[in-house]
Amino acid sequence: MKYIDEHRDADGARRLARAISEAVTRSWTIMEVCGGQTHSILKFGLDEMLPPQVNLLHGPGCPVCVTPIGKIDAAIELASRRDVIFCSFGDMLRVPGTEHDLLSVKASGGEVRIVYSPLDALKMARDNPGRQVVFFAVGFETTAPANAMAVYQARQQAIGNFSILVSHVLVPPALEAILSSPACRVQGFLAAGHVCTVMGYEEYVPIARRYHVPIVVTGFEPLDILQGIYMCVKQLEGGRAEVENQYSRVVEAEGNRPAQQIIREVFQVVDRQWRGIGQIDRSGFGLRPEYAEFDAERRFHLRSDRAAPEGSECKSGLVLQGLLRPPECPQFGVRCTPEHPLGATMVSSEGACAAYFRHRRVH
Repeated sequence: MKYIDEHRDADGARRLARAISEAVTRSWTIMEVCGGQTHSILKFGLDEMLPPQVNLLHGPGCPVCVTPIGKIDAAIELASRRDVIFCSFGDMLRVPGTEHDLLSVKASGGEVRIVYSPLDALKMARDNPGRQVVFFAVGFETTAPANAMAVYQARQQAIGNFSILVSHVLVPPALEAILSSPACRVQGFLAAGHVCTVMGYEEYVPIARRYHVPIVVTGFEPLDILQGIYMCVKQLEGGRAEVENQYSRVVEAEGNRPAQQIIREVFQVVDRQWRGIGQIDRSGFGLRPEYAEFDAERRFHLRSDRAAPEGSECKSGLVLQGLLRPPECPQFGVRCTPEHPLGATMVSSEGACAAYFRHRRVH
């Protein structure tokens, strides 16, 4: 397929793997930020093509996985109300809360609907004026423009029965949280190309300087990832710590200005809880006061910041911080499977545990 096959060329992948082997002289640990990159690495066996000196860690790059349990519980409470049509992307339905998940609410008769865009939920509100329609706004910066546009249009069109449950998280503060941890082993990052398509990569520059860590904006196809690793290794071997753009066919330094404008119009930066990690200051989006009427938590008098610890058997917090690989968890593939997940990383299509399970990688 044009624009895809050329980035999945086997000979090209072998050439890049050889170039990495020739460039590396010592051990380096690199973290890919995005769960989509993790799935590509395992699906195409890219880690097995690398020299043993290059060690890949999987980061917190799955917004479904880091949505806190308190927010899931709030979603379940909303979806259980008889006056609410609760709309969500499909990968949120099986994420476990304290006791249940959204799928069990749907099975019990709750009006839970899978949508493909927040604008679908907005149309549903327009078509059902007698019901409250709530959209579960989850994601990194990538999905924020569409969610902001839905809220903006709801206000412009005076659609009063539409609101969103916001759980947006931001990538740069998460990188800083990882780098500032005493347990940090990361020496270089592959940044998420889709996030940088929206936001650009200028805000990564001070992080690279402050922590002396190379950051390479990277795409999602096999050649993208191998080239990103090669660029990162070359920086590490040369003692450099810069931001480079492997994904130049899509990403520009300043990002998508119109998308950023609608984000700034509707959202403001707030502190945010991350499942398995804890609170990271100024690491999320929340609605601005001018749009507070569309905040589902405020409309329904909910609190999603309630303390709700992960079950003791689940090690997903360590996985999300790059401190544990999924097969190293004693419950992986035993008590924790996609059909019966103990944690969010086994549920999401971008979760690291799901990636290992799906591709049967246990070493």
